[in-house]
Amino acid sequence: MASTLENFIHSLDPRALPRVLEIQSGVYFQGSIYEMFGNECCLSTGEVIKVIGFKINKLIASICENNEVSQFSTKVELPLNFPGLYKVVADKTPYVSIEEITRKVSIGPTRFGHPCFYSPEDIKLANFTIKHGEQITFNSVEEVNGTMAVNCVLVRNKQIHSFTLPLSQEGKFYECEDDQIYTLKEIAEWKIPKCRKRIVKLSNTLHMWDSSNPLPENFDGCLILMPVYEVQAVMKFRKDIVHILSDLDVEVKDITDCYDISSFLQPLSLEDVFERTSMEFPMVAEIMEGPSGSQNPYNLLSTGKEIIIYKKYQAARVLASEIRSDSPKRHFLIPMSYKGKFKRRPRELPTAYDLEIARSEKEQLHVVATKAFASPHREFFSVSVGDQFLVQQCQTSEILYEGRKKLVDVLACEQILSDTYKKVLLPMYMEGSFVEVIHDKKRYHLSEICKEFRLPFNVKVSMRDLSIEEDVLAAVPGLQFEEEITDSYLLISSATNPVESWEIPVYRLNMLVHLLSKDVQVVVPPVTKTTVEEISEEQYYMVRRYENQTLHPPPRPPKKPTALAPKLAFAVTKQDVSDVLQAPKKFCVDTMKKLCSSQAADVSELQVSCQNDLVHCENKDKTGKAPLVEPMMIKGLTSNYEAEKEEEEEHDYSYVDENIIENIRKAFHDSSIGNKPAISEGRR
Repeated sequence: MASTLENFIHSLDPRALPRVLEIQSGVYFQGSIYEMFGNECCLSTGEVIKVIGFKINKLIASICENNEVSQFSTKVELPLNFPGLYKVVADKTPYVSIEEITRKVSIGPTRFGHPCFYSPEDIKLANFTIKHGEQITFNSVEEVNGTMAVNCVLVRNKQIHSFTLPLSQEGKFYECEDDQIYTLKEIAEWKIPKCRKRIVKLSNTLHMWDSSNPLPENFDGCLILMPVYEVQAVMKFRKDIVHILSDLDVEVKDITDCYDISSFLQPLSLEDVFERTSMEFPMVAEIMEGPSGSQNPYNLLSTGKEIIIYKKYQAARVLASEIRSDSPKRHFLIPMSYKGKFKRRPRELPTAYDLEIARSEKEQLHVVATKAFASPHREFFSVSVGDQFLVQQCQTSEILYEGRKKLVDVLACEQILSDTYKKVLLPMYMEGSFVEVIHDKKRYHLSEICKEFRLPFNVKVSMRDLSIEEDVLAAVPGLQFEEEITDSYLLISSATNPVESWEIPVYRLNMLVHLLSKDVQVVVPPVTKTTVEEISEEQYYMVRRYENQTLHPPPRPPKKPTALAPKLAFAVTKQDVSDVLQAPKKFCVDTMKKLCSSQAADVSELQVSCQNDLVHCENKDKTGKAPLVEPMMIKGLTSNYEAEKEEEEEHDYSYVDENIIENIRKAFHDSSIGNKPAISEGRR
């Protein structure tokens, strides 16, 4: 039975791919000539194509009132990176079985893929009863004892209960209200069910409006979203991939069951190749769709070129970011094979808590205060700009308040005076600012830094890697090594001239290949070229998001006792949230500096030059402790530091870079929603 391409794609289950379609009719008499991304194809009547994938390309939004849309409703086209944070309105139409939910709703490994439902009636399982109205979180779909089922959890009396629901389970299942906020891209990828409409509400009005904005001025209502998909397809006599928008006016018929699908080329993504067994490597492949980019080896991976894929493996990388006061920063993934050398650079440590995190047993941490702190208690030291300290250890100290003794976490330090050292205590809740004094002039390899020091760590390239034709790190004034990650790679070389091989990332390179039935002439891979991968800001936050899922988060800095000083609270105001809708990257940078102070490391070049002047004498005094930095040097250091902090960051961004709003989302909920019940906290 024929249907429009749009209706077919909207109802297509991705698990049923690939599908073979026959073109029944087009917008022209003999067919439809269509071009997208430089790929031109003619969809003639009777043409056969194989659909291998589809993804949402854009959204058609209908402006609605009272969650309803009429034939007179205004429709606007929204790109996926359209600015704004949105709330999802729960669908009032129930699902009739677990199987329908798994077929229409995205369920995946990230928190976006954990939808929540409730049943208006009790559900009795073998050893557990789900009460009506209880919120059920769907985590994953897998086979259990030969039956497909969904792994679920629910929270009851602050206790988490895990269980499975078979796909055959029937009943009425309603979507739960969702108090999270999302970007349009996150909604498109995870929150639009197949064959259903999705209503969203802008969580905050736009701060500024201009004529280029497709939404009405002061709009704060609801939108009904309809996705337009980009369809990836293979044609019978072409070796490349064609891209077709689902709203193209053609009719199609699914003929998969009566067509030899093997007659088409079988495109494989790098993820598909990586999933093959190790015994299948090495293999020869032809590139059907190459990646974009001028950096080696991406500029060599052009469409039609043959490559040898030797093996798959996991490799370590160090995630590094450029140190600079303005945005955007550049981000890099550096392999352990990098042969350049690094010199240390001073770190900016915003709080006493950061001093505790930064100190190590290898050497004593020497810092200079760049911000004053007046202590409310005589037991604690009041810090002045220019004071120098040697950080010792964390401990507890008794203070007297209202006639009662109270224990407070403190940081024991030694203040460096002109001819002596004074023991002082700094409260861990102290909000100051410090700059590290570097006495170490040694040059380190990357592996040495990872072994001897705790990340994050600030460096500058002192000797570039001579094996790299153009070492991008050498031109960067300063780098912060943030964390060591493990990622998936394929080792490849050219099939026609295998003189060198490269590692290519599996999950950050959009590339399609098809395997050739050729014998590999060179089984042993040639020498592997070192490649420093520069990643986009979106990829940077994706790497950090998924890498941090396997790590335990660090403890929060201790709060200032309510009795010791006026309570300080961080809140994101409506003005702040409005700002992110217009200039999201600047807002994100500012917010992340507030929320992730331990990762802030914007120290100016002048600080580095001052630093070198300050530590020109490496000789220590008879006590073996660090020498005092000259007061005039401190004055120049701190004044430059304050001047850099006051620099205005002016950017004119139009769209939200979706993966940098994690901290904004958390701050928004902390300030506007407040305390949540146990189950909501669990979902976070």
